[in-house]
Amino acid sequence: MKRRDFIKQASVGSVAAASVAAPAIARADKTIKWKMVTTWPKNFPVLGTGANQLAELITEMSNGRIKVKVYGAGELIPAFEVFDAVSRGTAQIGHGSAYYWKGKIEEAQFFSTVPFGMNGQEMTSWLYYGGGMELWRETYKPLG
Repeated sequence: MKRRDFIKQASVGSVAAASVAAPAIARADKTIKWKMVTTWPKNFPVLGTGANQLAELITEMSNGRIKVKVYGAGELIPAFEVFDAVSRGTAQIGHGSAYYWKGKIEEAQFFSTVPFGMNGQEMTSWLYYGGGMELWRETYKPLG
């Protein structure tokens, strides 16, 4: 048998075997709809458009299974009630800055930008490698 004939037969055989052995992929047809409330006006440069980009990414990464509708400040709820809306379940996602929740949780401001505080890389390192995320979850836990 020639080498090319062997490779051709082997590849056809492996494709046929793979199609028989491959399990059917489970697919949920239900589309999940989430509300994202923000502390920013709708389409506000950088901050508001960032919320829109996040909503698009969630839809894209979920293969269209999760659709996120973005509500700017005042459209569904007032700007500074975002935390409460998510806590109550009125919305599934809140897009704002943790320093806005200082009146509810004194420590919340340290999980956001602080003048002369950490830069982006330092904040990410602290959150993901220095125990900051666990502390943040513990801080928010009493409010759901």
